[in-house]
Amino acid sequence: MILAFDTYYYNGKAKTIAVSFNDWEDDEPTKIYTDIIEGVADYQPGSFYKRELPCILSLLKQVNLETVDLIIVDGYVILEEKHLGLGGYLYQALEGKIPVVGIAKSEFVSKTSVFKKVFRGESKKPLYVTSIGVDTGAICNAIQRMHGNYRMLTLLQIVDTKTKENTNK
Repeated sequence: MILAFDTYYYNGKAKTIAVSFNDWEDDEPTKIYTDIIEGVADYQPGSFYKRELPCILSLLKQVNLETVDLIIVDGYVILEEKHLGLGGYLYQALEGKIPVVGIAKSEFVSKTSVFKKVFRGESKKPLYVTSIGVDTGAICNAIQRMHGNYRMLTLLQIVDTKTKENTNK
């Protein structure tokens, strides 16, 4: 099973959604997980993981980790050589037992960029992919095959939409 995560912040809360799926080409999740926590840390530039990692770890309590083959996060696994991003810290928190892939929509500019660009469909804008515990080239090929028109992946769009549902309270 593959899990894809995203978190939305509102009114001092964080709503984290994960969708599970089995095959890269799936267009519908097998399950949707939801978790809302209060008292979230403020955003710290360069330390985004400090805000989002507790949200992901909280939601993962609902999941049998032995069934998870890979986790996708909205962001970076590695920001630059020897500097972890959210996904890298998640990988460490899971003791390196589950590979983590980061799919970002915007480029993290650094002197030692470690991401690979994935262009989908006829889009001129790439997705920026990093990974740990799995071959990034193979992951880029899998992302190419994922369901969705142009740049956006159907399952990641579902995650993004679900994070924002019912958050006006």
